[in-house]
Amino acid sequence: MSAKIPATVVTGFLGAGKTTLIRHMLQNADGKRIALIINEFGDLGVDGDILKGCGDETCTEDDVMELSNGCICCTVAEDFIPTLEKLLAREDKPDHIVIETSGLALPQPLVRAFNWPEISTRVTVDGVVTVVDGKAVSEGRFAHNVAAVDAQRVQDENLDHETPLSELFEDQVACADMIVVNKSDLLSEGEADGLVSTLKADSRDGVQVVRTSMGQLPVDVLLGQGIGAEDDLAARHEVHHHHHDHDEDHHHDDHHHDHDDFESFVVTRSEIRDPAAFAKQLSDVIRDHDILRLKGFAAVEGKPMRLTLQAVGPRVDSYFDQPLGTAPRETKLVVIGQSGLDRLAIEAALSA
Repeated sequence: MSAKIPATVVTGFLGAGKTTLIRHMLQNADGKRIALIINEFGDLGVDGDILKGCGDETCTEDDVMELSNGCICCTVAEDFIPTLEKLLAREDKPDHIVIETSGLALPQPLVRAFNWPEISTRVTVDGVVTVVDGKAVSEGRFAHNVAAVDAQRVQDENLDHETPLSELFEDQVACADMIVVNKSDLLSEGEADGLVSTLKADSRDGVQVVRTSMGQLPVDVLLGQGIGAEDDLAARHEVHHHHHDHDEDHHHDDHHHDHDDFESFVVTRSEIRDPAAFAKQLSDVIRDHDILRLKGFAAVEGKPMRLTLQAVGPRVDSYFDQPLGTAPRETKLVVIGQSGLDRLAIEAALSA
């Protein structure tokens, strides 16, 4: 039985920056074969050259086509499951599937669809990524151009037309495994920090909130979350029942600050004694320092095998994978996070 193919669901309102995030991911895919399923090219405002010649003219609704960077592209048309089945039937299966939703359709029902028997054994939801327009949200608007989002909603009779955007937004946050605060270069440091804290408080425990400018999120932070979201639907219930109406609006001054970038560094330490205790230690350090990803290998006292460690946020997985052989008996960890990580404190905490 081959491993399930991971699928990442990307959601967020029109104008939040989903296209930019996906374009950056495709340009930095490093040979990973990514299949992209998007609602409709029109929705996404994708012009042909973004997806290297895969535009409205060349990609009909039934088309699945190969792109030059090993990315396969297809539009959902009406039916998500048949599209996915067609993708899974290909000989050259993708390494990863990225599904871009219109942002007005809630992510929860899409995640639920992964439990359908036809696909549940072959695909898993790697993670739900909600992209938000940091500037708009900090001003209490949820989208840069609310009128455009409402116009998009009116055009689609399958959508709920009554619910205020604020409630749709809360449901996107409730379903997220990672929240990407885009356009954070338009916020002051204080505004950005305040927004990140608010979103952390409003989302489930362990959800990562990252800041980006121009959708520049490293591919190994965006993909490979390994969540299995279809198995924990109860935790991400829709908060609202989508019928009543309210709205609010307030404004802040404009400020600018430097782009938020990402950094990684390696920490080397001696052997560890107890893998379970060390995993707990890693989890605490990750929470204390807001580390996004941590991966590496450890030598365990008295054990010939190498321990592989991988953490996505505070969830740490570990397993023995191969004999250490002649490799030095040490522990080596790669730490990835937003720039500004307190490297000395992290090294000290990981070496303790």
